[in-house]
Amino acid sequence: MLSFIVWKIDPIAFTIPLIEREIRWYGIAFATGFAIGSWIVQKIWEKEKLSEIWFDKLFIYIIISSTIGSRLGHCIFYNPNYYLQNPINIIKIWEGGLSSHGGTIGIIIAVWIFSKKITHKSMLWTFDRLVIPVGFVAFLIRIGNLINHEIYGQQTNVPWAFVFIKNLTYVHQGMNPIFTEPSHPTQLYEAFFYALTACLCLWMYWKKKYYMYQGLIFGIFLICIFFSRFLIEFYKNVQEPFEKNMILNMGQLLSIPFIIAGIYITYKGLKLKNKTT
Repeated sequence: MLSFIVWKIDPIAFTIPLIEREIRWYGIAFATGFAIGSWIVQKIWEKEKLSEIWFDKLFIYIIISSTIGSRLGHCIFYNPNYYLQNPINIIKIWEGGLSSHGGTIGIIIAVWIFSKKITHKSMLWTFDRLVIPVGFVAFLIRIGNLINHEIYGQQTNVPWAFVFIKNLTYVHQGMNPIFTEPSHPTQLYEAFFYALTACLCLWMYWKKKYYMYQGLIFGIFLICIFFSRFLIEFYKNVQEPFEKNMILNMGQLLSIPFIIAGIYITYKGLKLKNKTT
């Protein structure tokens, strides 16, 4: 008889007394990711003896751009009609709904501004140093998705399948939980590849010093993150009704340009590396 993992973790970590504000594990994971990312970038800055003013401005730009970009990306790419009719709900980020593709676009815009206004260096110079912590942040966000019982995959018989709670919101109101069929824990699949990519980029930077070949680390990051995302999407449930009749879902379509860009940037970086070795 097959044994599955019944996932009963409550997304609410604790409630702040008096103001009755719920603190969720997703928010803690998000904040932890930024804290770890900030520490990694700070170590990179110290290693290269870069300006602290650059670090402070980059940190602010990335927090603002990734948060706004990931939220707007979800609203625009996955459910535009609902948010056009209920625009006030766009700001309700605590209710969930973030897009990694939107977050990536937000970060690209922030890096463009940062490179043009602050460092006057190429965007690739910044990205080669920034993508290392981004991978760890993405890993923790997917762990947050797991704890939220969301973005899980299709039904499966694999022994590591998870059983999630479908009616979690109503469980908090006193109803009995309704469980899913055993499903692919696609949050963990993505988290694994995001962490692996972050470690690979860290090794390329710290041990191999590939940051000397502009774009090489960034290109590898784009390929690893978005190609793994493209493949894992085949195991996910449909996120929005409009995706049901699509050969490739929205997540896959949005990943393709990033994969192509990653291949091109890596090619250019390898050419530069071959010329100097």
